[in-house]
Amino acid sequence: MAWSNPFRYQDENTRICWDYTFQITDQHLTPEQAHPMKFSYDVLGEQALERLDAISPAPRSALPRNSSRYAEKTNANADPGHDDSPLPRRDLYALLREHAEQDQILGRLWTEVNTVPAWVDWSQIARGQEVFYRYGGPILTGLAYQSLLGGMGANRVVETLARTGGFSPHAARRRLFETTQHLLQCTQSLRSIQPGGGGHASSIRVRLLHAAVRQRIMKLAQQRPEYYDVAKWGIPINDIDSIATIGTFSATLIWLSLPRQGIWLRQQEITDYIALFRYIGYLTGTPTEPFETPAKARMIMESLLLNEISPSETSKILANNVITCLEGQPPSYASRSFLEANARWLNGNELCDRLGLGRPGLYYWALVAGQCLFFTCICYFYRTFPYLDRRKIAALRKIFWAVIVENKHGLGEATVFDFKYIPDFHTKTDMANSEGTGLKHPGMERRNLKAFLVGCGILGIMGFCGCKVAIGLIRKIVSNLER
Repeated sequence: MAWSNPFRYQDENTRICWDYTFQITDQHLTPEQAHPMKFSYDVLGEQALERLDAISPAPRSALPRNSSRYAEKTNANADPGHDDSPLPRRDLYALLREHAEQDQILGRLWTEVNTVPAWVDWSQIARGQEVFYRYGGPILTGLAYQSLLGGMGANRVVETLARTGGFSPHAARRRLFETTQHLLQCTQSLRSIQPGGGGHASSIRVRLLHAAVRQRIMKLAQQRPEYYDVAKWGIPINDIDSIATIGTFSATLIWLSLPRQGIWLRQQEITDYIALFRYIGYLTGTPTEPFETPAKARMIMESLLLNEISPSETSKILANNVITCLEGQPPSYASRSFLEANARWLNGNELCDRLGLGRPGLYYWALVAGQCLFFTCICYFYRTFPYLDRRKIAALRKIFWAVIVENKHGLGEATVFDFKYIPDFHTKTDMANSEGTGLKHPGMERRNLKAFLVGCGILGIMGFCGCKVAIGLIRKIVSNLER
């Protein structure tokens, strides 16, 4: 939770932004410096996509099926004579690998992503992967409620997200799991993130998927300029947006999400974790200069927090859809009030008010406090003992993958990040109505309540013992004085 520090030094360079206080410097990115980056993007990725589309065109039936309002149009617009069996998914990574030697542009992209930069230290990357699982619970919590939900406050980015329909009420949960799958693949093992590994391949798939979304929205904007205001919002998924994405997965977690849950990483862990996401950014076509050092990563996070977060009406719709899609659903079975309490704990009341989130009662704040107490005790205890730390990391690698990817309540199977959330003139992301239709199960709320009560009990016992000791000392001092 964000606590204000009345003793913190403040001067003309102090900035307080969404309950986060920092000192602005001439190294921070200004809006004027960031503006050109709204119109620059991964050109090579888009050129490669055009080549792949020429080699293997996307099936015509890949129509906007992401918005529940227009889902019924999918079958009606399918190819004539199409049977009820699903079409095979087009794997752009496999196509790129197969045709890289036959096409100059594809060859350039293939060479780039398979060339390991000189600054990559594989032992450091492996340590960064371990950080993800060492603090797995609070990291996933931060990713869901701050990186994703809080990130909906970026009013330019949500205009792109809203046009894909990927955060419509019925699609948002799967979209969240797909993003998590990418992170799990990138951290599954060192081999996974190295060239040819699963995380390496999924990062390239995500890069080509972003190119497809960008290309589609720009084509629609050319046909109807009012569909997407390029001058106002910039090129979809531009360089500054990509930097912000990598930043929310790394810097935001380190300096916002985890501290607000009572967890502070060690300096070496910070350096390793930033290095991991710098390499992931390299694979996805993101400029890596802002992540050369932890100090630079923190400054870009602060700059974007100050200049880019300004919630709009679209921000409200998408943020509330994230809450609705998780309400009462496995694996957490969390109530809406508990989800909103998590969001407010991590993002602060000011931002959550602007996002139109509800104000939960004190009971749910206590549950979040219990959750933070649970995470803090578990994480600090296990990291103290290397043997237990290794066992926990190995176990969570299996558990997270099973729950998020393999479980029937998760994805069911690994996605290849095919282009299924397709922008269209008719695709619209509406705000869902919360009807409380999720599964009823005590889930993590009961665990958090127990942790909160145990914590209160321990504090009470410690306070009682402290008072007894203090009283005893006072009596002894008084007795000695009377003599």
